[in-house]
Amino acid sequence: MNTFLIILLALLCLFVVISLVRGIVAFMKTTKIDLETGEGETVTEMQTMQNKMMFARIKYQALAVFVVAVMLSVAR
Repeated sequence: MNTFLIILLALLCLFVVISLVRGIVAFMKTTKIDLETGEGETVTEMQTMQNKMMFARIKYQALAVFVVAVMLSVAR
């Protein structure tokens, strides 16, 4: 059980990093498009991507905290 929770925690941490990087990349693209063109056509698309990735990051972080809480309660 403990091994499973550790593997699950590692996967959740990986998902957190992936969603964080994807959100930052979308933010950088938004900034680049806004600076180069000044038009907001694709900016809203990138902003939606930023919001999705940041929400995913928060979700995975919450799940990781829950797994740690379960690990601590099992260890007692």
